[in-house]
Amino acid sequence: MAETNPTDTIETALANLRDSFLPRFRAADTEQALRDENAKILGKKGELTAILKQLGRAPAESRKAIGEKVNAFKQEVEAGFGSCLKNLQRLEREAELSAPPFDLTLPGRAPVLAGHKHPVAMVREDVVAIFRQLGFAVFDGPEIEHEENNFTRLGFPPDHPATDMQDSFWTTSGKLLRTHTSNIQIRAMTTIEPPMAFIAPGTVYRRDDDATHSPQFHQIEAFLVDRNVTLAHLKGVLAEFAERLYGPGTPVRLRPSYFPFVEPGAEVDIGCVFCKQANQTRAGCNICKHTGWIEILGCGLIHPVVFENCGIDPEQWSGFALGMGLERIAMLRYGIPNIKLLFENDPRMLAQF
Repeated sequence: MAETNPTDTIETALANLRDSFLPRFRAADTEQALRDENAKILGKKGELTAILKQLGRAPAESRKAIGEKVNAFKQEVEAGFGSCLKNLQRLEREAELSAPPFDLTLPGRAPVLAGHKHPVAMVREDVVAIFRQLGFAVFDGPEIEHEENNFTRLGFPPDHPATDMQDSFWTTSGKLLRTHTSNIQIRAMTTIEPPMAFIAPGTVYRRDDDATHSPQFHQIEAFLVDRNVTLAHLKGVLAEFAERLYGPGTPVRLRPSYFPFVEPGAEVDIGCVFCKQANQTRAGCNICKHTGWIEILGCGLIHPVVFENCGIDPEQWSGFALGMGLERIAMLRYGIPNIKLLFENDPRMLAQF
């Protein structure tokens, strides 16, 4: 029995494939079916690849000629695929144009699956709504800020740790990503005549990253400037804010603290919402470390130096400022244990809201 010539075998298989590929393409009635047929021929595990695996058995002097035939065949297949694809798309378009028109009087289809608001967005909307009800307007400012507005006019000394490269993201032009929304307070006080009451929500950036901190997070700054403003006004606003956000009867306390841009300054604590939810009569919650209090924000009366840096006479005007991190508010409100959950956007977590 004579041995089969490998060259003849390859050329025969190639000729059979050349005769069959166009009818197969033309029989495909959808774009996906056409693409599947094309993959069966030219794909990594396609029929042409199987033929080429036999090329090593062919004599060396005939391999070049076979390779040229294979390349020519590939071009034929690609041209045939492109032509059939255009024809399918043309037929599909003609079917759309010749189909009956849409009846615009029919009711719309309700979405099957609606999206979910992010917990930080929900908290931001609630906080902004509360301060709007209290008479504050929204003021905005840039995220890339001058060092003067971010630090100097707020009374930060030149050697303050917050001005170090380790704490701030600086640009090559000498500007920085704002480390707080207090820059908006400066921009408002240098462009608008008092009295004023503004709230400034926005994204801020710091070199900080752990379970409760993120290099990018969200703050809300609220500030009021008027005549004869005192700590009593500040505490009244804080008490009303805490009751509207966390419920009636939420206790508030101020602890002395230091911030360069306020004097005096204070940390604000509220009665532990987790102890309250558990109906505990005594402080016994691990989240508040068995103190019964949870810190939510910092505040104080605006420092006279800040007024002077903004061209406002501190003898005539006074005011207060407060700032809070929205992630912290959201974590406390919804019992979220790790700040990174707020940035991963896992649908399973977001679906709970």
